[in-house]
Amino acid sequence: MARERSTTPQGSSAGAGTGKVKKTRWYHQVWQAYQMTRRQDPAVTWILLAVFVGIIALGLVIGLLTSSVVYVLLLSIPFAILGAMFVLARRAETAAYTQIEGRPGASLAALGTLRRGWTFGDEPVAVDPRTQDMVFRGVGRPGVVLVGEGPAHRIGKLLESERKRTARVVSGAPVHLIQCGNGEGQVPLRKLPRTVTKLKPQLTKQEVAEVLRRLTALGAVRLPVPKGIDPTRARPDRKGMRGR
Repeated sequence: MARERSTTPQGSSAGAGTGKVKKTRWYHQVWQAYQMTRRQDPAVTWILLAVFVGIIALGLVIGLLTSSVVYVLLLSIPFAILGAMFVLARRAETAAYTQIEGRPGASLAALGTLRRGWTFGDEPVAVDPRTQDMVFRGVGRPGVVLVGEGPAHRIGKLLESERKRTARVVSGAPVHLIQCGNGEGQVPLRKLPRTVTKLKPQLTKQEVAEVLRRLTALGAVRLPVPKGIDPTRARPDRKGMRGR
C-alpha cells in the first residue's frame, strides 16, 4: 500500500509557522497588573470596586439633582472606569516597588522607569564584595549621577571613592551623589526616579555625549583587591590541588 503524503509542511506545527507575534492587548496588561497587585495587596479588589461604585453613585446623585439621571449615569460610567484604572496604576506601582525593595539592583530597576535624557549602565560601577553594597552610574544633562545602594553608615564611603574616580575623567562636569534606602538622609526607592528627574540640566547634549564617552572608556565595575595580596604574584596551591 502506498504511503500517504503529509499535507502539513515540514517544520510547521499547530499555531506556529505563521511568522506573526501575538500582540499583548491592553486588557491583558491590565489583568496582569491586577494579578500582580493582588498578590502584594489583597485589598485592591475591594478598593477598585469602592472607587467604581462611588463614582457611579456620585453620578446618580448629580443626575437626580439635575433631572437627567440617564444621561449623567451613562456619562459617569467612563469616569468610573478611568478612576478605577488610575487607582490600580498607583497600587500596582506601589506593589512593584514593594516586590523589588531590598533586593540587589533594586535602584537600577527603579531608574529604568526614566524615559528620556538619562543613560544608566546595566552593571554597577563599584561593588563591595563583602557587604554587596553597590553604586550605579547615570549620565544626563544634569551631569553624572552616582546612586549608592546600601546602609547609610557604609555606602557613603563607597560613593565618595567612586566620586573621586569619576571626577578625574569628566572634566568638571557635575557629579551628584544619591543614597537609595530607608535610612536617615537616604532617598526611598519609590521616590528615586523623581529625585533624579528634579536635578537641573547643566550640560549640553554634546557635553553629555563627551562625558558618556569618557566614562565608557573608564570601565564598569571595579572589584577591590584584598590588602596584602599582589594579584600579579599570586600562585595556586599545588599541594592543595593534588590533595594531601
